Amino acid sequence: MAIKIGNVTLTHPVAMAPMAGMTDTAFRRLVKRQGGCGLVVTEMVSSEGLVRGIDRTLEYAEYTEEERPVSIQIFGGDPVKMADAAQIVEGMGADIVDINMGCPVPKIAKHHAGCSLMREPEHAANIISAMAKAVKIPVTVKMRAGWNEHEINAPTLARMAQDAGAAAVAVHGRTAAQSYTGESDWDLIARVAKGLTIPVLGSGDCVEPDHVVSRLRSSNVGAVLVGRGALRNPWIFKQAAEAAAGKVPSEIPLEERGQFLFDYMQLLLDERVDEADGFRHHAPGQSSGPPPEARGRERWVINKLRALGAWYTKGLDGGAQLRVAINSAKSIPELRDLLASFFLLQRA
Repeated sequence: MAIKIGNVTLTHPVAMAPMAGMTDTAFRRLVKRQGGCGLVVTEMVSSEGLVRGIDRTLEYAEYTEEERPVSIQIFGGDPVKMADAAQIVEGMGADIVDINMGCPVPKIAKHHAGCSLMREPEHAANIISAMAKAVKIPVTVKMRAGWNEHEINAPTLARMAQDAGAAAVAVHGRTAAQSYTGESDWDLIARVAKGLTIPVLGSGDCVEPDHVVSRLRSSNVGAVLVGRGALRNPWIFKQAAEAAAGKVPSEIPLEERGQFLFDYMQLLLDERVDEADGFRHHAPGQSSGPPPEARGRERWVINKLRALGAWYTKGLDGGAQLRVAINSAKSIPELRDLLASFFLLQRA
């Protein structure tokens, strides 16, 4: 079942939610290769950093062609800078620009960005309007249920977003105060979806393929956003598509789960800087030797595997021991050996 966001068609009504520090371009590419994922969204990017051309900010916004359709999510509280940043995103070739109005992290919220914008609906609408007028690509909004249990205003703000020119709205059914505790309120999400003519994407607690399918069928939403479920199981999109088609979801062999980590690690290692334009490029299997910052890059890759491993190993027999081992690894060869031992040789 396809879904349209503005002029962008998603062939699957399931998208991967942005997660800071986790959903980098390497992870997104590997998820897309498994199938069933209709849209990927980048880690949130600072509008201020984009406008100022800060290299680190630009790295968060990078993507590859195989990720399309791709949405670049930006955050900020100034309508002019957000509009300027949207134009930069459009110039980078992104299919969609998304506004973060859902991040509950204090260092974002205190700058009148993220979920704190839900406390200023008129200001939030002005930002959406400024961006929608500045670009031709669809502008979307990701929000939460509200700021806290006393300020639940997603239905109202979603209508304002639609009136301001948003092409779609994503709603996570928790408040900022809840962060990731409690449960996502899908009744609220359904109410938001019922009140709009633009697509609504629902988010929260979809960690199994059947969760995704049941929400698509029962919540009036046009699509479902999957976050933490993808970190635990990158095949959740493929399995949900199979289940929605009446098929038995594929079982993923242990070896294939291990290969995903090997592939992720290799994509990270293959990243290097093209000094001509300052952007990273990705050329798997074409390394011309370690870059000058090889030692720092190795540590960075190990840290990335540790972060993913905290989620990826949940539910696996021996997963707790594997997490400890990954967190203790001091080098890439050591990491490769322990992953091979656990995933590839365990049943030999």
